[in-house]
Amino acid sequence: MFAPAKIQAVLNQTTTPQQQRLAYGALAITSTIWGSTWVVSKLGVQHTHGLHVSFIRQFIAGSIFLLYFLVFKKEKLPTKQQFAWLFMMSVIMFVFANAISTWSIQYIPSGLGALIGALYPLSVAIIQMLFLKYKPSWLTMTGLLLGFAGVGFVLYENAFHQQPKGYVLGVLLALFAMLSWSVGTILLSRNKFQINPYYATGWQMVMSSVMVACIAYGTGVTQPFNSIAVNTWWAIAYLVTAGSVLTFVAFIYSLKHLHPTVASLYAYINPLVAIGIGNLVLQEPFTTPIIIGTIITLVGVFLVNKSMKQ
Repeated sequence: MFAPAKIQAVLNQTTTPQQQRLAYGALAITSTIWGSTWVVSKLGVQHTHGLHVSFIRQFIAGSIFLLYFLVFKKEKLPTKQQFAWLFMMSVIMFVFANAISTWSIQYIPSGLGALIGALYPLSVAIIQMLFLKYKPSWLTMTGLLLGFAGVGFVLYENAFHQQPKGYVLGVLLALFAMLSWSVGTILLSRNKFQINPYYATGWQMVMSSVMVACIAYGTGVTQPFNSIAVNTWWAIAYLVTAGSVLTFVAFIYSLKHLHPTVASLYAYINPLVAIGIGNLVLQEPFTTPIIIGTIITLVGVFLVNKSMKQ
């Protein structure tokens, strides 16, 4: 659902025209599949609690990454210090962010969940302004105003459509998940541990799956595995294979052969894909005000991103 927060791009290599064409195809895959995962997650949590779906997905996907790096790449086990870092990041990025965002879309439209998730650059800027003495430019402030105004516009429009019980809870959970991802993004940018980010992701997924499972079983929101609907299993299979494995490969390829600014366009396309597919598959609201509010929000996010890189 949320995209990786820090992946190093290899920009010093020569890219052939064919590789560039393939990279644009990889970008298209990244944009559409990561956008669709919000809708597929929504389908997955219709009959199974979001925390249950989340820990199954994270355990399977994390195990695939660890199997690849431990067995095929012969990676060494992390040190004690690295394990401590990985544990902290697994709590922030995969328990508080990924699992909670999956839970949130039980109550809110998948497109709204994707849009709130896309706000994390705005909260990163605010956190840096409040705690890291970052001095915002006029471009940053304009982006912040547009971003939150756009989301407010979408929330206001959604209020006129019948929403399921727990809508407010869902919005609050989505905001909490987004803020957690923002904190994790800042911590990752200051990470001094030398460890492959994808190998680290595998450990974080597996560790977080155990923690989320404990929370799910402890709060009684789980159900017997043999009673989980077939549609939920199909959703989990898609989230693991397409959302966590295939898209990672495509994203890495696009980063290697496209300029980072181009490769990051997926972040602005994801919410639009989620809203469009959500309307077609789940009949979620797809009105002109929602589209306008979404575009305003994404323009705000773009301006903040641009200002932070200057």
